[in-house]
Amino acid sequence: MDEKWALSLDADSAGRRQNGAKTAPRPTAIPGPDIDLTAAGITAPIAIIPTSNSGHKSSTEKSPKDSTEPAAPLSEIDDNEYPEGGVRAWLVVFGCWLALFAALGLMNILATFQTYVSSNQLASYDPGTIGWIFSLYTFISFFLGIYVGPLFDKYGPRYLIMSGTACLAVSLMLLSISYEYWHFLLAFGILSGLASSLLFTPSIAAIGHFFRARRGFATGISSTAGSVGGIIFPLMLQRLFTSVGWAWGIRILAFLCFAVTIVANFLIRSRLPPAPNASVHPDVRIFKNKAFALTTIAVFMLEFALFIPLTYLSSYVLNKGFSHSFSFDIITILNTGSVFGRVLPGYWADRIGPFNTNMISVLVTIIACFGVWLPLGHTKAGIIVFALVFGFTSGCNISMVPVAIGRLCRTQHYGRYYATCYTIVSIAVLIGIPIAGKVVESNKGEYWGLIVLTGTFYVGSMVTFLLAKVSIVGWRKLWVAF
Repeated sequence: MDEKWALSLDADSAGRRQNGAKTAPRPTAIPGPDIDLTAAGITAPIAIIPTSNSGHKSSTEKSPKDSTEPAAPLSEIDDNEYPEGGVRAWLVVFGCWLALFAALGLMNILATFQTYVSSNQLASYDPGTIGWIFSLYTFISFFLGIYVGPLFDKYGPRYLIMSGTACLAVSLMLLSISYEYWHFLLAFGILSGLASSLLFTPSIAAIGHFFRARRGFATGISSTAGSVGGIIFPLMLQRLFTSVGWAWGIRILAFLCFAVTIVANFLIRSRLPPAPNASVHPDVRIFKNKAFALTTIAVFMLEFALFIPLTYLSSYVLNKGFSHSFSFDIITILNTGSVFGRVLPGYWADRIGPFNTNMISVLVTIIACFGVWLPLGHTKAGIIVFALVFGFTSGCNISMVPVAIGRLCRTQHYGRYYATCYTIVSIAVLIGIPIAGKVVESNKGEYWGLIVLTGTFYVGSMVTFLLAKVSIVGWRKLWVAF
């Protein structure tokens, strides 16, 4: 006979504790939906128990959607205890920061690479064709997470970070001597993508082993590394390309990335033991979790849109008649906004919830696309304002999406859920950049279609994030912190 799962509140034992009576041991959760119910308003200890198909429920059963009480402390739901700070925990955050400085720093300067190679080594290729190099890079960075995440859950970060360090150094050295299209495709698109995947996923997941209540803040701090890299790398490369050329400019970048990732190898650790049923293989059954499936769709549309400005903003600036120098500077401006967007919303997310934080950020991005970039992007003030706002909101989304996914599963499964989501999302970043390039080409070099495409996908992401939240808390608790 099939079984349903129902929530049974331990009200009776709570009452006997108040009267001084002895109580049975607190029930332990047996396998059931892998969702963090804290933010759904559950305020009593819960156990997930099987019930028959008769449809009868105990009078003490209570649905998450029916509760009107504030969210319970996280410790009431999660069996694990978290340091929430201390020297060891913050050293892990620092190690993750160093690894993400290299991995996300490169991801945040795709526009710099796109602009340079389009004007030099690959000047004979159209923007859409060149875009495949960078879309392949982002695709592999996310897609390989389908195995990197479960490997982290089962074995920890040590060998993943070590392999990522070696791959990144080799890929950048090969990039420095690239001059043919297929050179860039192999050196950067494939090998750098592999390196980023090996560094990126463990650096996000490891933080979840040390922080739960403050996970948003800790993740936000570590994610600022990508923005700092996005500020430093364009300024550094702009001067190096002029003084020593492409080859040595990229080699110096490789030495810098190698140095910081070597240190990260000694600092990044996991803490919790693997789940008893941990496997290194993907498990598509987690998409039966409706909230997770909807969140994955929302992130798919979010990342499709997010990488379009990150890749084409520099070429857009050149198209509007600004200087090459300003095309480098605009990426620095964008990443300056992203620094604040990664750390400040992390502090808020621990109070209003990561789903709410993501939705607010997406809404502001929609306004920035249709209210600033489209009508005012041809002016210097307009494009600077857009770059700052988009940098802030995109930084918020990049750092808060992992925290939102963490709300839908237990920590021992965090790597699997996070990596599985981004494996699906990798398809978006694979097709998004070339599609945007073809839109520009079809509009005879004009960018208004690209801007509309970006804003439209952000609207779709906003709606789907809302549906994911409602699937857990219900329409009546739409404004609850979650």
